[in-house]
Amino acid sequence: MIEKHIFSNRLKTDLTVTSPGRINIIGEHTDYNNGYVLPAAIDKTITFKLGKNGTEKTCRVYSEGYGDMLEFELDSITKKQDGWENYILGVLHEISLRTDKLKGFDCIIESHLPTGSGVSSSAALECGLAYGLNALFELGLEKWDIIKLSQTAEHDFVGTKCGIMDQFASVMGKKDNVMLLDCMTLDFKYIPIDIAPYRLLLLNTNIAHNLVSSEYNIRRRQCEKGLGILQKKFGYGITFRSMTKSLIDQCKKELGKTIYNRCSYVIEENARVLKAVEALQKKDLEKFGQLLYETHEGLRYKYQVSCPELDFLVDFSKDWNEILGARMVGGGFGGCTLNIVHENALESFIDKISKAYKKQFSLELTYFTTVPSNGTAIL
Repeated sequence: MIEKHIFSNRLKTDLTVTSPGRINIIGEHTDYNNGYVLPAAIDKTITFKLGKNGTEKTCRVYSEGYGDMLEFELDSITKKQDGWENYILGVLHEISLRTDKLKGFDCIIESHLPTGSGVSSSAALECGLAYGLNALFELGLEKWDIIKLSQTAEHDFVGTKCGIMDQFASVMGKKDNVMLLDCMTLDFKYIPIDIAPYRLLLLNTNIAHNLVSSEYNIRRRQCEKGLGILQKKFGYGITFRSMTKSLIDQCKKELGKTIYNRCSYVIEENARVLKAVEALQKKDLEKFGQLLYETHEGLRYKYQVSCPELDFLVDFSKDWNEILGARMVGGGFGGCTLNIVHENALESFIDKISKAYKKQFSLELTYFTTVPSNGTAIL
């Protein structure tokens, strides 16, 4: 195998692609339940330098972050036990099912996204590679093809039964806009977001979450089971979108406490997404922030995907008048909180919460501010 530093120097770069992470403003765990979500691409990205290497099937992918080289043949793609390689291999497997135009290539990946922080570095990795190869080999894939094949790759090769939101946001992002996505119909619209003088601040617990080994897939199965019970009683055309609190209360006994809580959270969260859009359009930022707090409470007590570190950060923010709202983001069990913070209080808040977090958990708190940005693109 070529030495990594030699590979980096020899790579003939035909094109460079940037693919962003995403934040989901509100609408957590609703995407795989055919609900509403409100994500945005962010200004933190993964960069791909891609070039044809003149072979029929030899591929070499080097991750600068991991310091690892992945080398394989296109006609012998097999799943690894775990690791970042499966995101790459899964995408290539899905592309090979759709076209035979793909040939040997070299790629260097450099990530500026914090992994395990709930900003979906995995979707950025999948979509950026697919987007770049589509352009490099003129595969003829549309943006929605890239989104869907990337989601399937994460399902089948990685094992996370994610919804489509992460890949959608990474590809379709638009500067200064969030996106209201209907995960049932895949209809979406851009919603301008203007929260000045407030800023979007993400606080990273530095508790890495692994959605495969966490209870993410369990939550999905619980919701599917709950929906099955509801459909048996009210008709198979019913969804969480058409379900009301009064109807679900009629099935409280059959559902049991845990599944009842999961289902009622999904119903309530769908309503919060639509309320958040209305608040943004009216520039009612106090209402907008309150909805974020309500979402966190639902994730904490009903969906049970939070953790002590996330709860500490959200609770700490409630004592600050300059903070409109906060909640955990991402799949849960670690990662980041999203905070809506007045720009005049940003520095002071970061200083005080960092010290309090270190004292409470003996962990360093890291952070970054971000803005809604454009999606995956060729530089």
